[in-house]
Amino acid sequence: MPLAPLTYESHRLVILDQTRLPQEAAQIELHDLGAVVEAIRCLRVRGAPLIGTAAAFGVCVALRGCGSLAEARARAPSAFAALRGSRPTAVNLFWALERMERALAAAPESGWFATVEGAALALQREVEAQDAALIEQGLALLAPGARVITHCNTGPLATGALGTALGVLIAGHRRLGGLHVYADETRPRWQGALLTTWELANHGVPHTLIADGAAAALMRRGGIHSVWVGADRIAANGDSANKIGTYGLALAARAHGIPFYVAAPTSTVDLSLPDGAGIPIEERDPGEVAAPRGVPMAPPGTAVWNPAFDVTPAPLISAIVTEIGVHRPVQPGGPYDLRRDLQGPPS
Repeated sequence: MPLAPLTYESHRLVILDQTRLPQEAAQIELHDLGAVVEAIRCLRVRGAPLIGTAAAFGVCVALRGCGSLAEARARAPSAFAALRGSRPTAVNLFWALERMERALAAAPESGWFATVEGAALALQREVEAQDAALIEQGLALLAPGARVITHCNTGPLATGALGTALGVLIAGHRRLGGLHVYADETRPRWQGALLTTWELANHGVPHTLIADGAAAALMRRGGIHSVWVGADRIAANGDSANKIGTYGLALAARAHGIPFYVAAPTSTVDLSLPDGAGIPIEERDPGEVAAPRGVPMAPPGTAVWNPAFDVTPAPLISAIVTEIGVHRPVQPGGPYDLRRDLQGPPS
């Protein structure tokens, strides 16, 4: 990739502004907490794992001017609250902030900031290791020459490392050969058209962009090996929240007998939720639908419903791929038991 999606060096947090891709690859420095929150909320930095990493370093940015541990602990609650309020669905955000809260609580009086920074850097390295291990697990589900469909963007741009679902496909093309990826455009923010195609081109993976509504017709033509998506939050039973349009893609895959795979790190699994009914679904600005990328597409005053995510029920998911293994339903077409699986490698 020409530029890293996120870097943190010498107490400076710099991101690749993903809202300007693919026309321009521009880095911006996030100088303060408000800039970090705005970057997450406005999708300058996006993808559940990368949101978590950005939030962890956002804590460092928010506290770096504090002269003492006491001052940092006094400032921290408002910083954590602001970051938690930036986006509600991606559980990686909350996972990362809980890690940072524990680091601050355990920090010594002398060297407290190094401890906080060290926690964020360790989290970043963990995300990198998770991606690498997840890809190895996912490759077992691919075949040479596979034609696959993916939705939204789950590559290095979404994690800051090797990627999840798209990372599996990029690695699959390199190792197995002959893969062809069909990328949904992913309305209304067009992450598939703007970001996934850009990443596939950068990695030399043959690909075709399709309209979201064309996926089922492509499946009906035959020859599609599997569908690969990521997730922003997965409940204990396997219900998975991902970018809006994923649920319909899963229904089409089931209707055509095509395996549907979810690839996400274990940090995306929320064991506090028994099923997907409790997953908070972010609703975004109606203008994203009525005037995408600033171009009016509907008459003024048109009512708009714009959920950013939907929940795919576990029975539609053939397998969930994490860094510790390929998880299967308790019984075919049934729910998962991720509480059991995450206690150790799945059988």
